Amino acid sequence: MLEHEIPKGSRLYFGKKAKQKRDLEYIVSEIFFNEKFEEILTPYFSYFEDKIINDSNQLIKISDEDNNQLSLRSDSSLDVVRIITKRLGRTTKHKKWFYIQPIFSYPSYERYQIGCECIEDDNISNIINLTSKIVEKLNISPLLQISNINIVKLVCNELNLDIDLFTNSKISTLFDLNINWLNILLRVNSIDELKEAIVEVPISLKEELIKLEKVVTNIKYKNISIAPLYNGSMKYYDDIYYRFISSNLVLSNGGSYKTEGVKSLGFALYTDNLLEVL
Repeated sequence: MLEHEIPKGSRLYFGKKAKQKRDLEYIVSEIFFNEKFEEILTPYFSYFEDKIINDSNQLIKISDEDNNQLSLRSDSSLDVVRIITKRLGRTTKHKKWFYIQPIFSYPSYERYQIGCECIEDDNISNIINLTSKIVEKLNISPLLQISNINIVKLVCNELNLDIDLFTNSKISTLFDLNINWLNILLRVNSIDELKEAIVEVPISLKEELIKLEKVVTNIKYKNISIAPLYNGSMKYYDDIYYRFISSNLVLSNGGSYKTEGVKSLGFALYTDNLLEVL
């Protein structure tokens, strides 16, 4: 019965769609090459995927010959940095890398990505501007949403709240607390509203809000929404975090993170969502 079926969530490209995918990958890779990135392709299997995503049940798990747990690659960022710094450290000193490869999640979901990592870099405005350059080259104008995960953590400490409340499905319940400065922060969308929030919030939050304001003012892209209390789904982003969204599809996300003691930046473009929008 399954002879002509493909598993749910897996990908098949042929004819015009396969050409569109190849053209998209070519356009983006040329931008990366012009920005002095080099290309890397990492293994499909990893020992460390449980450190990357919040829900380890989404991993596709197997075992190696010594019965150590392996997972199909669920994300590329940390593997790229780990391989460059640990495995290839004596071979290359290059810090800017990009990749075009799929990621996998349970039970049979396959998602193609085009992404990059800037190792030992903390200028988040530059990498947001690079992502903006790519979407503009593709002649689309998605919404750019910018957040700061540190603000969420500080609010949780200030009010003794569970960070799970800051997911999309639960965040509206925070209005029920009826805290004026928190309500102001929840409604922030523009730079002017962010400046108002900086005045009103407790002093423990001001520094991270000011950091967010500085990042936004250095971004050239126009279609921006500021969401200081958005909590991203990836474990490793620990500072400024951003997404490009169109037609309820996430086209790209990225941000700041630290791994192997190294501060780095990265983002991924979601090929299949981009193809749908294009």
